[in-house]
Amino acid sequence: MDHDPAIAVSTAPDPRPKSAVSHGAGLSGLVGVLAWIGLARHYGMDGPYSALTNVAACGLPMILWSLIVDKVHRSPTTGIDWSAGKPWRETLDLSLTKLAGLWATWAAIAVIYGAGRFYWQGNFAFAMWCFTNAAPILFVVSIPYVLWIDRYLVDPRDGAWHLGAWMTGQAGVEPEAIYGHLRAWGVKTFFLAFMLAIVPPGFGEFVRGDVATVLHDPVALSSWLVTLMFLIDVAFATVGYLLTFRPLDSHIRSANPFAAAWLPALMCYPPFILMTPGGPLDYHPGTSDWAYWFQGHPIALALIGAILVGLTAIYAWATMAFGFRFSNLTNRGILTHGPYAVSRHPAYLSKNLFWWLSTIPVLTLGSMVDATRATLLMGAVSGVYYWRAKTEERHLKLDPAYRAYDAWMAHHGLVPRLFAKLRG
Repeated sequence: MDHDPAIAVSTAPDPRPKSAVSHGAGLSGLVGVLAWIGLARHYGMDGPYSALTNVAACGLPMILWSLIVDKVHRSPTTGIDWSAGKPWRETLDLSLTKLAGLWATWAAIAVIYGAGRFYWQGNFAFAMWCFTNAAPILFVVSIPYVLWIDRYLVDPRDGAWHLGAWMTGQAGVEPEAIYGHLRAWGVKTFFLAFMLAIVPPGFGEFVRGDVATVLHDPVALSSWLVTLMFLIDVAFATVGYLLTFRPLDSHIRSANPFAAAWLPALMCYPPFILMTPGGPLDYHPGTSDWAYWFQGHPIALALIGAILVGLTAIYAWATMAFGFRFSNLTNRGILTHGPYAVSRHPAYLSKNLFWWLSTIPVLTLGSMVDATRATLLMGAVSGVYYWRAKTEERHLKLDPAYRAYDAWMAHHGLVPRLFAKLRG
């Protein structure tokens, strides 16, 4: 019997591209977070130091798993050759140049934080306290770290070196390497301060929760569990911004070079956030929430509450899947596992579905004008996240690994296939 080659090709297995992060990395971090939360609740430790310990409890198991089980330090994508260590005297001048560039970057960051008055108010003051106390330690530790790692790097002339070389008038400076370095540190500067600022509030709120009370109220229970999901998300995200190291293969390969990507991302975070109360995309005036519209209907409240918790769990899962590689506007390795095997943007999708279901903007306490305005503004908010998704894809498609993942998702991803069918 003859075989048609075309049929053989179409029925051949089409394996999902390998993910840059293993399931075990994120799960080990989750175990650490839940273990510390349990201890904190048992002993009533709901303060900022306990919240920071929760971040450490998230990060340390992932580091151990990644080094011992996944052996990420052996990955060729680290740019490290452990078998070809050079004498430190051969790399000393190079390392000193790199340190000059690195310290200049940190000095510029300090100026930015110092000039921004809002960084020293409210929750951001805690982030500044963390940075102020960590700065001397980082300055000292950076010296032996750079001297050590440069001995093993295949190409030690990274963006910090190019900046230091430009500052000291050396030859061989590549402007694009400097721009890439500044973009990467710009991401860390902006987002790490925000993440540290919101670590203590959510942690304290969940740890102080009264189980006996929330178990008798589906609205309170769902709110408490949603807080837990965000607590997990924030812990993983904070670890992600902290651990950008080549030996962990978690360094920033590239920060998004497109201004069209930075604009919608910054719109979603303070001090530029447009969705804040009173902001141009604030859809809340004239509306209420799901608990108001379904009060007196316990089954509906329990069902909707469960869906909202589930959506937030997907959002947290999307961050947890990164292990310690999460950050906005960067490529730190392409994920293809977990929720990213179902949707290219599971966090954005689940977050927006949560907002639509929890607010139901077509129902208002005011007039039809209020309902129309709220619906249009919420649609605009979802549009901002669609904009973010597309500009992130534009950046990631510069990586062949993402192009392979994108092609696989078009044929096998549940959400992309669903949208393709809806478009006809």
